Amino acid sequence: MTFDVPGDAYDRFMGRYSRPLSAGFADLLEVTEGQWALDVGCGPGALTEQLVERIGAERVSAVDPSAPFVEACRERFPGVDVRQSAAESLPFDDATFDVAGACLVVHFMADPVGGVGEMRRVTRRGGWVGATVWDLAGSRAPMWPLWEAVAELRPEHPGEREFPGGSQDGLVAIVRDAGLRDVESVELSVTVTHPSFEEWWEPYLHGVGPAGDVVAALGPDGRERLEEVLRRRLGEGPFDLTAVAYAARGRA
Repeated sequence: MTFDVPGDAYDRFMGRYSRPLSAGFADLLEVTEGQWALDVGCGPGALTEQLVERIGAERVSAVDPSAPFVEACRERFPGVDVRQSAAESLPFDDATFDVAGACLVVHFMADPVGGVGEMRRVTRRGGWVGATVWDLAGSRAPMWPLWEAVAELRPEHPGEREFPGGSQDGLVAIVRDAGLRDVESVELSVTVTHPSFEEWWEPYLHGVGPAGDVVAALGPDGRERLEEVLRRRLGEGPFDLTAVAYAARGRA
């Protein structure tokens, strides 16, 4: 799945959660000075930013299948080698990097095991390869208020619970099946304070990801009903929302 939306639209939607998540993920991957690192499915650059801060732009590469995201990441991080590519066919030689990460991407890959396997291929022996996915199965992703409200209005809608890697066991299985060693996983949580309902709700109106798709598909009347349900549940703000992701890493 690709995201054919501008980078700033994605940032307003998910960046407020993915940026702090990426800091914890980079810690888990033990990114340190002197390494060469790859961000797979970089989007506008939440994890890329962490890598650049830790090792410098010239040592960072990033890929994403979405042309708008590639453009946004290049603009934000001059010096980073940003390429348009799917995870399942990375445009790098074997053992190019010391570490490779995919933040909030595995569940959108056409072939998650193949994509992580490619990350293993381009990482030097002993280097960490890792991935994060929100706890979709446990309804602890940032979008959980939306999906609960959708379930009230459209009980038949599947939501995101069944996406691959959306549970801890599912993510660990993908990483192991990709051929990584010494696999381990942790939970990473992020709490964001939303100053108002409008600040939280507006990014959902731009068609970003599965959540944006379902909002758009409801039509004007359906969106109005959905907004009413959400305002009743969340209030006018400010309010805090906590999201939990699973992160797994293994050695190449």
